[in-house]
Amino acid sequence: MTLPILTVSNACYSWKSRSDFSLFVPEFNVEATEKVLLLGESGSGKSTLLSLICGTILPTSGSIRVAQTELATLSAGRRDTFRAENIGVIFQQFNLLPFATVSDNILLPLQFAPQRCKRISGGAQEEARSLCAQLGLPDGVLRAHANGLSVGQQQRVAVARALIGSPPLLIADEPTSALDANSQAAFLDLMFQRVTAQNAALLMVSHDERLADRFDRVVHMTDITSNRGVSA
Repeated sequence: MTLPILTVSNACYSWKSRSDFSLFVPEFNVEATEKVLLLGESGSGKSTLLSLICGTILPTSGSIRVAQTELATLSAGRRDTFRAENIGVIFQQFNLLPFATVSDNILLPLQFAPQRCKRISGGAQEEARSLCAQLGLPDGVLRAHANGLSVGQQQRVAVARALIGSPPLLIADEPTSALDANSQAAFLDLMFQRVTAQNAALLMVSHDERLADRFDRVVHMTDITSNRGVSA
């Protein structure tokens, strides 16, 4: 039996400035290669849960394991390295370096992830070129600067950056929120193709329930959190 790529157990996080609110997740798992949509309204705690999963913050109590590693056992520096090695993140605002080239943006995670580099068989530059081609980006795009791309192209570059080096877990934070329905569908098709090809698990966060039928499983924040009270 394959172990889950993500296991959250009795994880609680309390905000020091908001003593009347805390996020408590009794149990939440994502299996290897599974595509999960996590739905929740603004203020439901989605952003905090993602921060906990990525290890940028630690739970007040409870356990969060990614790729069978307990995040709380790692120092801050080791968590940064572990995240770079094992988690690809697609941010809502893409977070590209605007004046850097597309190549520099895609290859950026590899500077902090030597083991992720080793998973690339044909060289990092060639892997970046291949990902761009598979995501429908034009020839020569690697030399372009990120701030000269369209929004749709920037989005695909962000996906390529998250996928390079085949991290086992992909997290996408509202990546389709600015797209119309047709663009959303095309983007999800491309992302799913690449995630499946790399045998990665995908956890995508959204507030858009219309996306539900595209995923293996749909989870609502209200279903996985207790009634202790939540806040983003």
